Amino acid sequence: MSFTPVIPTGGYAGWRFLSRTLDAQQAVFDRTSASRRDQDYFREKIASVTTSDQLLGDRRLLSVALGAFGLDADINSKAFLRRVLDDGSLKTDALANKLADKRYLALTKAFGFGDFDTPRTQLSDFADTILARFRTQSFEAAVGGQNGDMRLALNARRELADIVARDQSANAKWYGIMGSPALREVFQSALNLPKSFAAIDIDQQLTALRARTEATFGAGSVDVFTSPEQVEKLIRLFLVRSEAAASSVTSGTAALRLLRSALR
Repeated sequence: MSFTPVIPTGGYAGWRFLSRTLDAQQAVFDRTSASRRDQDYFREKIASVTTSDQLLGDRRLLSVALGAFGLDADINSKAFLRRVLDDGSLKTDALANKLADKRYLALTKAFGFGDFDTPRTQLSDFADTILARFRTQSFEAAVGGQNGDMRLALNARRELADIVARDQSANAKWYGIMGSPALREVFQSALNLPKSFAAIDIDQQLTALRARTEATFGAGSVDVFTSPEQVEKLIRLFLVRSEAAASSVTSGTAALRLLRSALR
């Protein structure tokens, strides 16, 4: 029997409920997850995998590996994944370094097929690390099945903590945010940027994000989100504005239907 996350209402009120009950709900989800057999299989078999071809040739292992990075939809894109994994991350011309979506970079770094003579699958804690990510991502996906905005909010809190902790330049951290489709959506909505924002020059995007963040949070650096209070403010703005936008669309659609009905 699987567990469906409980989200009694949308918007920020729903987020506060989810935040209060997150640990308990995650624990129940982990115990009842339909994927437990695949997780056990991954733990048993992954140490025997030393090449990308071995990983790509075992669909059960691959589903867990991709799920840990939110890349489930790519499970049939084996030629693409092989290049991502074999190119690794250390060379500047590696495919993962060229892709805007940095989940692929995280994937190839985690496995290390293209970076080291001995891949990271041989590390004693490798299975634990990947499975922890997989369980988190699986729960977030289940939350998304109930409310997409809540999934984005959970992802934002988790990914921002990772980006803030990186030993990178201020600009590199911003590029990390722009390279995450989910984080980008949260920031664009929270900072009231139009959907067309992603189409402008990347350096102009960086300038705009820094300026809007400074105006809203008091500093233009990603490190401002070291503060849990600032992260919570970002999520609140995202949820409030996303809910307002959805309500506006719904109201507009209803008004249009009434007008069409009156004109018949």
